[in-house]
Amino acid sequence: MWLCNSSIGRKVIMSVTGVALILFLTFHACMNVVAIFSAEGYNMICEMLGANWYALVATAGLGALVVLHFLYAIKLTLQNKKARGNSAYAVTDRPAKVEWASQNMFVLGVIVVLGMGLHLYNFWYNMMLQELLPAGNHALATDGVYWIEQTFSCPIYVVVYLVWLAALWFHLTHGFWSAMQTMGWNGKIWFARWKNISYIYSTVIILMYVAVAVWFYVASLCCSGACC
Repeated sequence: MWLCNSSIGRKVIMSVTGVALILFLTFHACMNVVAIFSAEGYNMICEMLGANWYALVATAGLGALVVLHFLYAIKLTLQNKKARGNSAYAVTDRPAKVEWASQNMFVLGVIVVLGMGLHLYNFWYNMMLQELLPAGNHALATDGVYWIEQTFSCPIYVVVYLVWLAALWFHLTHGFWSAMQTMGWNGKIWFARWKNISYIYSTVIILMYVAVAVWFYVASLCCSGACC
């Protein structure tokens, strides 16, 4: 099957799964920002997206996308190392910043996956998994704001998350327009447009995540200083 065996097919799979994951990141970022404005509203969303059948199906599908994306990233990296070194996403006449991201996409991806593991531990483990376990902590399983406050009151977690988000930003800014190019939207005009769109879109999404982490960290400092 050409999707699995050819270089172009593997890049198509990487592109499609990558775009799907970007859409999820967009939804998740919009959901998280709600916590800044309304704890009740955010917890309502958490309860709606708890251990329901549709949430479980979506979680399984998301996990499959991540695994597929990562496995094909490994295949492409090994293929490109064998063929021409580490430039798995090489494109000519690319600015230096993008060239660095291109040459380090796999390393950035590994950092993103490790950060995702930490994120799953802090939130999925304490929320959805607890709902599924008979002896789980059901009382706090849908209290998303509580777990955000607990996580981002720790400065170490805040720094780790910011490093993770920085790696995710580099990964997205290159991956977004590269996916569009692979799927055929690579004309001279649209090539430049997609690069600009990828930078703007990725920056907005990442800043939404950063805002949540910083907001709740500052809030924890205020609380410790008897400001709340």
